[in-house]
Amino acid sequence: MSTTISPLAPKKYPKMPEIEGVRIATAEAGIKYKSRTDLLTMVFDEGTAVAGVFTKSKCPSAPVDFCRQNLGAGKARVLVVNSGNANAFTGKKGRESTALTGEAAAKAAGCTATEVFLASTGVIGEPLDTSKFSHLLAGLVSNGKPGLWTEAAKAIMTTDTYPKLATATVKLGDTEVTINGISKGAGMIAPDMATMLSFIATDAPIAAPVLQDLLSRGTAKSFNAVTVDSDTSTSDTLLIFATGKAAKRGAPEITDPKDARLGAFRRALGK
Repeated sequence: MSTTISPLAPKKYPKMPEIEGVRIATAEAGIKYKSRTDLLTMVFDEGTAVAGVFTKSKCPSAPVDFCRQNLGAGKARVLVVNSGNANAFTGKKGRESTALTGEAAAKAAGCTATEVFLASTGVIGEPLDTSKFSHLLAGLVSNGKPGLWTEAAKAIMTTDTYPKLATATVKLGDTEVTINGISKGAGMIAPDMATMLSFIATDAPIAAPVLQDLLSRGTAKSFNAVTVDSDTSTSDTLLIFATGKAAKRGAPEITDPKDARLGAFRRALGK
């Protein structure tokens, strides 16, 4: 994280509303940085749907491989993100660290490891020492709070000079639903996201296949339209989680990507 704030930094940050079914916690694990948070957990209520888009690099990081493996089931209970070490180009040790983190997070949340999603950002080529943070996961998972979006954005920063957050409230059918998102990314920005992590959550009741369609189409016109230095990162990860809690307030369950009621949601997601 740079100490010089970019002139592009906003004068103020959006007020991020709570997303029902999402609880957030952060910690200072000392993975690389001192006196700053570098570990994030998001815990999702049972039944949360997930979709994702990842780097097209032929050398993806261990967390990217882990997420791709779990994405097929379309369900998520826990997200764990660390900054300071990308766990990329780490071979067998990288796979072992993701397995250990997945198991620790699953145990803390009382779910299966297939419902855990991981992301790492930072230096590449250095093994990620899970002993620095695995013991923190149980406390983070049990003590998460719904409103800590700014803290979450700060915890995933590396060379970023300010946290990136966005929120939108739109109608799904006749019911308002909320979309919150955080991102980090600097330096290696190339077509297809590039050294970028982004996590989005919504209370909309949208099925995983529909989320995947929305995300894949939206990424082509947003994250994948940016370039700075033509390098493709090993760690690019964009995940969206839908808790479905707005169904209690009358929001319709969306199971078809062609459903006309998705219009406002689709436009907001693509901004």
